[in-house]
Amino acid sequence: MADVVAIAQDLIRCPSVTPAEGGALGVLERMLGDAGFTVHRVTFSEAGSADVENLYARIGTEAPHLCFAGHTDVVPPGDEAAWSHGAFAGDVKDGKLFGRGAVDMKGGIAAAVAATLDYLAANNDKLQKNDGGSISFLITGDEEGVAVNGTIKLLAWAAERGEKFDHCIVGEPSNVEAMGDTIKIGRRGSQSGTLVVDGVQGHVAYPHRASNPVPDIAALIVALSGDPLDQGNAQFQPSNLEFTSVDVGNTASNVIPAQAKAKFNIRFNDHHTQETLRALIDARVAAAAGNRIKAHVIWEPSNSDSFVTRPGAFTDTVTAAIREITGRMPDLNTGGGTSDARFIKNYCPVIEFGLVGQTMHQVDEHTPVADLEQLTQIYRGVLDRYFA
Repeated sequence: MADVVAIAQDLIRCPSVTPAEGGALGVLERMLGDAGFTVHRVTFSEAGSADVENLYARIGTEAPHLCFAGHTDVVPPGDEAAWSHGAFAGDVKDGKLFGRGAVDMKGGIAAAVAATLDYLAANNDKLQKNDGGSISFLITGDEEGVAVNGTIKLLAWAAERGEKFDHCIVGEPSNVEAMGDTIKIGRRGSQSGTLVVDGVQGHVAYPHRASNPVPDIAALIVALSGDPLDQGNAQFQPSNLEFTSVDVGNTASNVIPAQAKAKFNIRFNDHHTQETLRALIDARVAAAAGNRIKAHVIWEPSNSDSFVTRPGAFTDTVTAAIREITGRMPDLNTGGGTSDARFIKNYCPVIEFGLVGQTMHQVDEHTPVADLEQLTQIYRGVLDRYFA
């Protein structure tokens, strides 16, 4: 089998702090190109955001088409002096591979590449002869950033070229405690907003001449936090609304402020769309405010809807490969934050399965070498079953 540790080290040693490419896409371009893939490097731009380099590579022209998706950009290392191994050194010590991106998610990409190279070598280049389906890699450089010049545009670019995906695996670190314990089959949506309560500014000694928005916004916060948004369902936990800050912009202790604001975020399941969720919160604000309190919500733009890939043949394929290698029956889960899978779900069924995520974004981020090797074997098992 291809040396997954060496591939992961080559990627980690590229300082691709988002949105910098750092040489990581070049590593993949050379490796996949040498294996017979047609490789495209695509750069997207948008006013107000950095240019982002992306990569799309495919071998084969026929269906079924399995795509491995992910990102080579990483979060900053923070205080590099606090690392026991260099953040971009890719050192192996005591059976662990250290470095920024080892878990999130250069290790996952390395495992997918190693498994694919091994599958191609063992199957006499079937995909190159166009009679064994297709494998592709859709790799972005801004998942850890604002995510405007990466996957969402690369998918549109691919669609314009006539690319059609049957299924996709995103190599994000999905496992919680041990390899094989979790497959992410969906994610809750994310919607942020600001609750605004208008009052009348005045002197604290003359409250009858003013209208204080502070106790009013406190009452609305309690009202919105108290009632559940839903009860969840078989695939999703209940939606939740969390207030994250309260601000009145007032530095004087003898002035009643004119306005109070409270920021919040909602992680919502498939009981709601963004439109129905906003309507529900607006209605609850109006009901709690009554005729006296002047309140409204300013909604932030969001491209993060909830989604779920229903259990079926595809999840069964991945589950079987996991059980063969780890002996575990993975939990089909929709918890956690957002990922680029929220964009991919508009094009094909998508699941997330990668390494154990306990050290992602931490100082001394690392993954056991044994986990990297198991993930490679699992991906290879998926390929064998998928194209059988």
